[in-house]
Amino acid sequence: MDDERGTSREQRPVAVVPLEAQPGLAGPVSRCESCGLAQVGEPGDAREALAELDRLGGADGLRIVNRRSLSAWIGGAGWAGLEPASRYVFTVEAVRRLVANRDQIVRRARWSPATGIATMWQTLLNGVTFGRNVGLSALGRREAVPASRPWQRKLDAIITVLAAIPALIAAIPLELAAAAAKRGSAAILRLELL
Repeated sequence: MDDERGTSREQRPVAVVPLEAQPGLAGPVSRCESCGLAQVGEPGDAREALAELDRLGGADGLRIVNRRSLSAWIGGAGWAGLEPASRYVFTVEAVRRLVANRDQIVRRARWSPATGIATMWQTLLNGVTFGRNVGLSALGRREAVPASRPWQRKLDAIITVLAAIPALIAAIPLELAAAAAKRGSAAILRLELL
């Protein structure tokens, strides 16, 4: 079939970029259908996922970005919760099933408002920029995946500044509605030993 210039579609070159050359994640994301645990790259085992959970723990509990959130659904591959260094992306149910392996239970799961709104905000910004997590990186909150070309990075900075307030105005009600539906972008979990 020919296009308007008379060039056959079969003759047009197709750019194939190897996964290693693409910015961002270290490999494809696969997930467990029953619990929702997502793994980036080659599948690992429960010990690796538990070690990742231990790394995410803090004084106020275990803080996760929720892969089952509205922002993850809206953002898809541009979701702000997908960070380059992350090997696992959790849901509350995935954490429940993982910690059961070491005789723990999730005693309490609550929405983390500041992290949730920031994640929704950045996810909305990621939809209009070449790179990912540019705004949160500028605030020192996340690791950015910058665009590949200098002009794209400059444009991302301009877009982030201009779209920051409108994206925040949209992010707040979206995240509040998501939290009410138990689909908030971030959660703080309290674990207890049986």
